[in-house]
Amino acid sequence: MSHDLSIIALVQQADVIVQSVLALLVLASIGCWGIVIDKLFTIGRLRRAAAELRRRVDTDHEIDVIPADPARPIVEAGLAQWRAFDAEESRSECRDRIERAMRRAAGEVVRRRELGLPFLATIGSAAPFVGLFGTVWGIMNSFTSIASSQDTSLAVVAPGIAEALFATAVGLVAAIPAVMAYNKFSTDLRRINQTFITAIGQMAEHLSGTRRTAAARREAAE
Repeated sequence: MSHDLSIIALVQQADVIVQSVLALLVLASIGCWGIVIDKLFTIGRLRRAAAELRRRVDTDHEIDVIPADPARPIVEAGLAQWRAFDAEESRSECRDRIERAMRRAAGEVVRRRELGLPFLATIGSAAPFVGLFGTVWGIMNSFTSIASSQDTSLAVVAPGIAEALFATAVGLVAAIPAVMAYNKFSTDLRRINQTFITAIGQMAEHLSGTRRTAAARREAAE
């Protein structure tokens, strides 16, 4: 007696519990890939914005111009503090105030890009165990069927074992990309945040200096 061991046949022959596990893992995998595609674009755009801000700060070019990219809230926060100049504060106090505001804005910008990463981490850690549950359940059913039929030939045992192991395979297929994507995006965001911090320190130093210079010129003119 021949048995169809194709993927579709394995799913159709599995019991409702194993089918539910497979459906859950497939939906989780689809959700993970949706997040991965979204993050490839959003984090890539943020990386370019951080590099551009760093370039502008390094070249001292258009630092006070608000960019039309994800770095916009960071620059706006710094310029808002720069305009709120207090003649009684020192340059270091002005720089610290600007830098604090820009760091808060940068933290918020990066945190928004972290949305979805916990889901990747959860699927990466839980999917193999969910698949393993489906495997254990399938093997239990397979042994029950063997006991009922009193036939231990490989032709009878193999289909049930294959159905059960298929759940573990699907769990790994869902988990491995999720773990890899989570690690990549987490590393990317840490590096982007460090780029922002470096640029923020230089920009705060520049803005505080130009503000003090402008104030000194006004005082001299008076």
